[in-house]
Amino acid sequence: MVSREQKRAVLHEKLQLLRSITNSHALKKSSIIIDASKYIEELKQKVERLNQDVATVQTSSDQNRLPVVTVETLEKGFLINVLSERSCPGLLVSILEAFEELGLNVLEARVSCANNFQLQAVGGENEDQVERIDAQVLKQAVVQAIDNWSESSEQE
Repeated sequence: MVSREQKRAVLHEKLQLLRSITNSHALKKSSIIIDASKYIEELKQKVERLNQDVATVQTSSDQNRLPVVTVETLEKGFLINVLSERSCPGLLVSILEAFEELGLNVLEARVSCANNFQLQAVGGENEDQVERIDAQVLKQAVVQAIDNWSESSEQE
């Protein structure tokens, strides 16, 4: 039979694991559980947004469909994802120019341009920038860059 002390130790270990997974800084059990609940809600919202983005891509019947853009606000900056099911020559340059116009520094990026176009970038604002960048403004700038690229590539 398991002693009360062992049960306590196991519970404490599980709470510490939950605390680390949810990035909680709480010390009390109830606060850790509340933080975990908030974390689960955030994950649910992210899943819902991603499902909406996937549905948008799947329902688009246009053969030359434009890439899907998502922007998430991070603690210090943004996570920008751009995904297209086809290769998009020149699109990366257009997007980077949009970042530059907004004063956004690319801190880290992964790009694939082979059979499809995928960009995952972490961007941060310049320290000397007066106005803060909003995630919606950033997304609109990227979408506008894609639209401009699309119009220029159709003319060629």
